[in-house]
Amino acid sequence: MNNLCTDIGYHSLYKYGEQLCGDHIDIIDQEDGTKIIVLADGLGSGVKASILSTLTSKIISTMMAEGISIEECVATIAATLPVCSVRKVAYSTFTILKISPNNEAEIIEYDNPGIILIRNGENIELPKTELNIGGKKIYKSKVHLFENDVFIMMSDGCIYAGVGMALNFGWKREDIIETMKILPDAGYTAKTMTTILLDECNKLYEGKPGDDTTACIVRIRKREPMNLLFGPPSNKDDCNKMMSLFFSKEGKHIICGGTTSSIAAKYLGKPIIPSLNYSDPKMFSKRKEHYMHIKKLYEHWNMENDEKSRDAICSYYVGRLFQCIQELTDNKSIKYKDKRKKIQEILNDEETKYALKYSNTLSNKFKILIFPMKINNIELCFAFGKIISTIRRIFPGLFIKLKEKEVHSA
Repeated sequence: MNNLCTDIGYHSLYKYGEQLCGDHIDIIDQEDGTKIIVLADGLGSGVKASILSTLTSKIISTMMAEGISIEECVATIAATLPVCSVRKVAYSTFTILKISPNNEAEIIEYDNPGIILIRNGENIELPKTELNIGGKKIYKSKVHLFENDVFIMMSDGCIYAGVGMALNFGWKREDIIETMKILPDAGYTAKTMTTILLDECNKLYEGKPGDDTTACIVRIRKREPMNLLFGPPSNKDDCNKMMSLFFSKEGKHIICGGTTSSIAAKYLGKPIIPSLNYSDPKMFSKRKEHYMHIKKLYEHWNMENDEKSRDAICSYYVGRLFQCIQELTDNKSIKYKDKRKKIQEILNDEETKYALKYSNTLSNKFKILIFPMKINNIELCFAFGKIISTIRRIFPGLFIKLKEKEVHSA
């Protein structure tokens, strides 16, 4: 989109008591830069509605990406969707937003609440052309895009929020516009605006949504090139080549990791100025969540029984667990007894025990550091963590160099 790009955020509230959502969103990125977003709402709720909406969004997004007309898309949906045995119909509403690289947007709507366009803090009414396709009224619009334009796509769960509860007739489209039109100028991301919208819906439903409720917000923003680099090259001789390529890119440059930062500092001839005062109280739960995600990924690849993969993942996790303990010992906002309790929680966790058992790829130096963890000794863990924290705080440069050597030796 030239100097513009899309920021997209979407989320759903499931109907109270249901395990599956009857709404579905599909996003297709084409090679020429065109983006197609489809929001479909299946008839009813639960499994049947989920199947209807998923099929609808997948069929439309795939066919439109191939350049097939909306008439053929609708005909294919009508012929493909399974018929409900109770209602004797196959039905799913949809909203399509197609954004082209020439800063043009095409909107196609069928029975969903009308898409909202907010520009400069005001609602813009879109010119609509009515099409009759297979007995269905389809509305089509085209609009030129400008920076900070915001599109709000939603299922009918949004406008029916609060019916018979907080509101007699639901949350009207006009009320949603009034609530949302002040947000773009405040600089909120699409994801944040989506969260704000659905939080309000959930409040009106008193925490028990009477229908699947989905919102997708697309914000048109200025493109901001961002370059991210993490991890050194596998061959040390390629460091300068990698840095030359990285810093030749337009935009901001973000480097993750002490080793990679040291390589970049050497290449640029500039010192590293460490800031190591941050401590995340939820670090353990985050590390464990990430580790479990990696494990599930390897299980999906049928590699859970591969010893080398298992040992590498476990060694990685143990290193992160030691970091959790070290951060805990240096956190002045947590009392000593609570630190001990947290360390005990880490050591007693079954995944910790499993990872310690198979952390075979760690260096000999690091194996010494995690020895207290293996024997489940809280006092030694605390002492080792305190020593590393002291080195990190008083000699940050030395800490980074030691860490760099550890990475290369591994």
